[in-house]
Amino acid sequence: MVDTPGSQSSLHRANLERVVRAVRLSGSLTQAEIARATGLSAATVSNIVRELRESGTVEVTPTSAGGRRARSVSLSGDAGIVVGVDFGHTHLRVAVGNLARQVLAEEAEPLDVDASAEHGLDRAERLVGQLIASIGVDRAKVVGVGLGVPGPIDGESGAIGSTTILPGWSGMNPREELAGRLGIPVHVDNDANLGALGELVWGSGRGVQDLAYIKVASGVGAGLVIKGEIYRGPGGTAGEMGHITLDESGPVCRCGNRGCLETFTAARYVLGLLTPTHGPDLTMQRVVQLARDGNPGCRRVVADVGRHIGSGVANLCNLLNPSRVVLGGDLAEAGELVLEPIRESVSRYAIPSAAEQLSVVAGALGGRAEVLGAIALVMSEMGDSSLLDGTAPSLS
Repeated sequence: MVDTPGSQSSLHRANLERVVRAVRLSGSLTQAEIARATGLSAATVSNIVRELRESGTVEVTPTSAGGRRARSVSLSGDAGIVVGVDFGHTHLRVAVGNLARQVLAEEAEPLDVDASAEHGLDRAERLVGQLIASIGVDRAKVVGVGLGVPGPIDGESGAIGSTTILPGWSGMNPREELAGRLGIPVHVDNDANLGALGELVWGSGRGVQDLAYIKVASGVGAGLVIKGEIYRGPGGTAGEMGHITLDESGPVCRCGNRGCLETFTAARYVLGLLTPTHGPDLTMQRVVQLARDGNPGCRRVVADVGRHIGSGVANLCNLLNPSRVVLGGDLAEAGELVLEPIRESVSRYAIPSAAEQLSVVAGALGGRAEVLGAIALVMSEMGDSSLLDGTAPSLS
């Protein structure tokens, strides 16, 4: 039998979805609170909660409200599973969470994402399968996958927008490829946007409506949040801050121009300044640690990078006037050693009124920002409006 609009079965399913949505947005509610939130009668809510409890979708526990006994309704741990996949230039990270905002499993492994899209997607498919199996949840419970890649994404097609950034992914549509492998709906965005989303929902951007998330790694990108929403631009290239020109006579960038911000701040250029002293195995993590330990050369390089980033941030201030900039990636672990030089450049180059309103902070989520942002992307696509207004419960 096919449901028709207004039929009893259609109405019942709509009421089920209203109750599940209300509980998901709040974390837990009493049945009286569900009735107020949904506008449904107490008897209808009681029947629906009983049905959802029997199906394993919700859990009901005794509580009290206003001094009277009540029952608290929350989503079951396996009511729905969400997967986040983050491709960095040097790593793959996967996290599995549930709709109750609990991270159930998470793992990262080294990966050269520039080498081959096929190899990277093979690894992602394997790791997703392993983590789902490790928590003993039926694969059918997975409602969606969020995918982040280090390059611009066409919002309509889901295709990679620039082959100069990911040459090994030329002609690839990562959303379709991963969805075909997993048999699960996939939502895709670039890693800087997902980092911004992660920090906006659960990190240093919580409660802020206008911010920029700056990620400095193998490249330099920015995720832009305007009026509480990620701004991608029509071609998905909004936030390519790494290609702001600082010096027209500077080093040639991978984009073909000279003196881009990226040529003064990205890992491949920064490490070249220090490897003669510290050896060819030097990493940005090690540079940051040496700087924190007081090494003068590393401190100088980190400060210089901060000043260059600050020049780019000043341009963002003049154009978009964000209230907060969140620094992500390994460099954020340097704390004030890099944040203060950023602020100095902003103060020097930005319009004073814009600079005065700006706070520059380190990300709170570290290397997890992008993969948690991927989880948030799926939840937001499912209509979880609390994610973007600062009221989302913490992810545990």
